[in-house]
Amino acid sequence: MTGRETVRARRAPGRPPRDAHAAEAPPHLRLVSPSRPRHRSPEDAARDQRRTIVVLLVPTCVLTVVGLTMILSAGSISAVEGYGTSFWYFDRQLIYAVAGLLAMIVAWRLPHTVWQKLAVPMLVVIVPLMVIALHPSRGTALYGASRWIDLGPVTLQPAEFLKLAVVAFVAMVLANKWHKLDDPLHLLLPIAPVMLVLSFLVILQRDLGTTVVLCGTVMLMLFVAGVRLRYLGWTAAIGLAGAALLIFGEAYRRTRFVDAFLNPWSDPKGSGFQLIQGLIALGSGGWTGVGLGASRQKWDYLPNAHSDFIFAIIGEELGLLGALFVLAMFGLLIYAGIRIAVRAPDTFGRLLAAGITAWIGLQTIVNLGSVTGLMPITGVPLPLVSFGGTALVVTLAGIGVLASVARSVASVARSVARTGQTRTGQTRSGGRTRKARRDGPQR
Repeated sequence: MTGRETVRARRAPGRPPRDAHAAEAPPHLRLVSPSRPRHRSPEDAARDQRRTIVVLLVPTCVLTVVGLTMILSAGSISAVEGYGTSFWYFDRQLIYAVAGLLAMIVAWRLPHTVWQKLAVPMLVVIVPLMVIALHPSRGTALYGASRWIDLGPVTLQPAEFLKLAVVAFVAMVLANKWHKLDDPLHLLLPIAPVMLVLSFLVILQRDLGTTVVLCGTVMLMLFVAGVRLRYLGWTAAIGLAGAALLIFGEAYRRTRFVDAFLNPWSDPKGSGFQLIQGLIALGSGGWTGVGLGASRQKWDYLPNAHSDFIFAIIGEELGLLGALFVLAMFGLLIYAGIRIAVRAPDTFGRLLAAGITAWIGLQTIVNLGSVTGLMPITGVPLPLVSFGGTALVVTLAGIGVLASVARSVASVARSVARTGQTRTGQTRSGGRTRKARRDGPQR
């Protein structure tokens, strides 16, 4: 007899297990397990909610301000050369920052369950926009990629909206199939075909970096949902094989991977130029940097200094201490997202918060890996910091969704408290009635 059978034999007959939900449900990870909710007073829940939202919003605001400052510094030279004013990139990013803060406030005030209903409609709207971005007469191509839609004063990048939509869609599917996650067929449908179509559209836009972020986010969501590791292993193997085929199937990707990543010094003035200049910028900063605005690499030495490689300028101007401060802010932001996911009141909220946290964290890792030479250059922006209006607005909206999930914890606590008070009052009332009936009418 095994140890588990012995424990079952010792249990008194007819006694139910401690957690009926845990007995019925598959062995998911504790992050999103349907465990018994923590009973806390509304005051404690509200205090915890305020603390969590502060931990979330402080690094968000700090990183946004750092991004605006560094865009003004890193993009001033290229802005003067291209548009006649050093404030061109800064002014546009400031407008998008205001729009992103408004989107964050709206998402914060909305119940997080709204995204469960909006997941499919968002995909239905975004997919045609992805196709429009590919059309030569409607889309805008830059550096060989067709990712943007020119709307006159603003430029729209549909793939950025796709990140939030995919997170909401996968969270909805996993929440609806919570007790069927051990069945491979239920895992494949409809997540696999939808992701294949979306990844194909992103690949057509020649945006392998966004494809990696999307697929990696979905994999992390499946992991925290408790999907069996062998299923994830087979999926990861297929994904790596597909990525290798995409890298070595296109000449520019093959050159970027073999020459620019594995051996950039073989062509220091060609394919390896950007990475080498980025490393020079990071190495020139020392402990405290050369000073804000005093970068030398931004003088047309480092391409995309204000966008994908802005972290290299941060390291040059603010030094190792400034770079570590930025990394600490990202770490605090990810910590807040994990804290919100763990304490979310329902399964969909946990998965939604975990997906948004995974998306922001994975994109940060991919960007920093590209700048430091630990990963191939993919063209993925640094969240909240790099120049990019659509990316900034969508990221701030996603952080607003995280705040909405955190806010729902206090709402559920107040609801539970009101329900408990009502039941207590009914029990007391019923007790008085039974006593009156037992004692008979008073004369």
